[in-house]
Amino acid sequence: MDFTFDWARATRTGLPEAVLCGAKSAGQLADIVAAARARGARLLLTRLEPASFAALDETARAGLAYDPLSRTAVLGGEVALAEAHVAVVAAGTSDLPVAREAVQTLAFNGQDARLIADVGVAGLWRLMERIEEIRACRVVIAVAGMEGALFSVLGGLVSAPVIAVPTSVGYGVAEGGRAALTSALASCAPGVVAVNIDNGYGAACAALKMLGVAAPGDRGA
Repeated sequence: MDFTFDWARATRTGLPEAVLCGAKSAGQLADIVAAARARGARLLLTRLEPASFAALDETARAGLAYDPLSRTAVLGGEVALAEAHVAVVAAGTSDLPVAREAVQTLAFNGQDARLIADVGVAGLWRLMERIEEIRACRVVIAVAGMEGALFSVLGGLVSAPVIAVPTSVGYGVAEGGRAALTSALASCAPGVVAVNIDNGYGAACAALKMLGVAAPGDRGA
């Protein structure tokens, strides 16, 4: 066994450890899943590409609920979801993989979310048609690439804290998400904070902390 999993993290911090799959082999992932299954622990896997999921053996895949759009998988089934207090707002459909990662992370931790997509500022009327739904939430996760203008616009329209998630959607000077990240960090709208590029998982964890919500159950610790 070449890993040491932090089974007690949920008890200690309110948020369980997740498995970042990108640089792990199929064998390593299978071992981690087997260890969680042996403990009766639920498990969230992130950045699990379709090819990597397909490379897992049948035993490892058994019981994994896989969502290819967000590249997440859950071991241990669903939990009851609390009323949605988080709006996950995506500028475009190209931002949905990152937005869905946030939604899946919230759901794993027992929190429903309002996913509102394709409301980028290039068609501001689309955002304004949904703004009251967004204002009803206690935390807003804003997901946008290109120039990241959505972050400041939302920051000027809602009373909730806005967690900006720049995405790597873009080309030219916007390629890789650097322009959107700079926009998030330089926002003149008070109450806008930023996480790393494409980090829907981190944004969801921050939202859970803002809500003061501990992860349900002891996760097998």
